[in-house]
Amino acid sequence: MSSDLEVSALAINVTIPQALRWTDTRRGAEFQLTTLNIRLLPDGHLAAKAYGRPVGGGRGAYVSFSVPDEPELAALVVDAASRAGTLWAAHRGLG
Repeated sequence: MSSDLEVSALAINVTIPQALRWTDTRRGAEFQLTTLNIRLLPDGHLAAKAYGRPVGGGRGAYVSFSVPDEPELAALVVDAASRAGTLWAAHRGLG
């Protein structure tokens, strides 16, 4: 295995549990946030953005929202990243 391989992205998508979902407004539309996109940054820290659908229905645009600074959401991000790391480490190669 070569340690000089350049990996350009490490990102996962995680469904936000119903109890932790919230709404936010963008461009005059209210969105319910249902998914987190979590990225592992080159320095080893995590970054997260939230995505969802307009409350009024329809597909809506793919617009990112900041994740509120709440302990439960921070724990979700960390737990999801740890779980993803475990899954990646246990991969069984190409099927």
